[in-house]
Amino acid sequence: MLKRLLSNDLPRSRVLAVLLVALVLGLAFAPFIFPGVKALSVAAKVLVFVVLVASFDLLLGYTGIVSFAHTMFFGIGAYGIAIAATRLGAGWGAMGAGLGAALALSLVLSLAIGLFSLRVRAIFFAMITLAVASAFQTLASQLSAFTGGEDGLTFKLPELISPSFEFREDPFLGVSLDGRLLCYYLLFVVAVVLVLALLRIVNSPFGRVLQAIRENEFRAEAIGYRVVVYRTTASVLSALFATLAGAMLAIWLRYNGPDTSLSFEIMIDVLLIVVIGGMGTMYGAVVGAVLFVVAQSYLQDLLRLASESASALPWLAALLSPDRWLLWLGVLFVLSVYYFPTGVVGRLRARSLR
Repeated sequence: MLKRLLSNDLPRSRVLAVLLVALVLGLAFAPFIFPGVKALSVAAKVLVFVVLVASFDLLLGYTGIVSFAHTMFFGIGAYGIAIAATRLGAGWGAMGAGLGAALALSLVLSLAIGLFSLRVRAIFFAMITLAVASAFQTLASQLSAFTGGEDGLTFKLPELISPSFEFREDPFLGVSLDGRLLCYYLLFVVAVVLVLALLRIVNSPFGRVLQAIRENEFRAEAIGYRVVVYRTTASVLSALFATLAGAMLAIWLRYNGPDTSLSFEIMIDVLLIVVIGGMGTMYGAVVGAVLFVVAQSYLQDLLRLASESASALPWLAALLSPDRWLLWLGVLFVLSVYYFPTGVVGRLRARSLR
């Protein structure tokens, strides 16, 4: 049953299996294990990035395509929910309409980019997608009548998943049973389903062809596979999953703006997570997203404690200042790449084989 659920793609490492089980259980029971608004927001962000990074790994890790337009589709999903909720009201029908319109737009754009750009060399395709993503971000900033411009859009969603809605007055295990909790578990279920769907895609005959194209494009074309068709299909699927991740972000935040979902910093974060977790494996998206988002969210707090503890040594306290958290995040990334050149998942699997 478990093998079928994971599409016969088992962790192939006891340490990795234990780590994945711990991470999934931690996310499943995060509201009860780590009470507090910040902890719940960090867990929700992890779920969003797991889907976003897994969708990008379908392009980079399994197909060998470098695209910088991934955050554009992420933003389309977020804006689809935001614009629909703003104009059509806080209803399930509005959410469905916004998500449907976002998926349709992502389908058309990804198909156009794939058909017109995937015939060029990899570096030129990356530059084309970067230009398209930059143009879309500028467009979203200027169309203030629809997108709210730089200020973005703040909107309401159905009352059932709103923080003000309470299922029970008394807390359960110290946690309020309200719409915010239900919204989190909605994101959790959606994230699990989407990751399992991506696992099924990459372990299907279609996924095997993508890996063959990644390893040797000319050989795959020589034995009869239409490389452009497979690459375009992978680009479209990746864009659709990224759109769903953007919709998840908008549902959780109830706000969306250019810096929230279209910023190039998000693209950099996705690339870092892929490298940390390991390319060419969906499990790397889970491990990498948890490690990166938790470090990004709590590194400042840890540095503040360390700086206060080292107050007797002014130079050390200054070095450990919370304002230098990006420096230490970069150091941690360099160390992770040095000790895990194939990512955490790749290293654990190689160690298990030895």
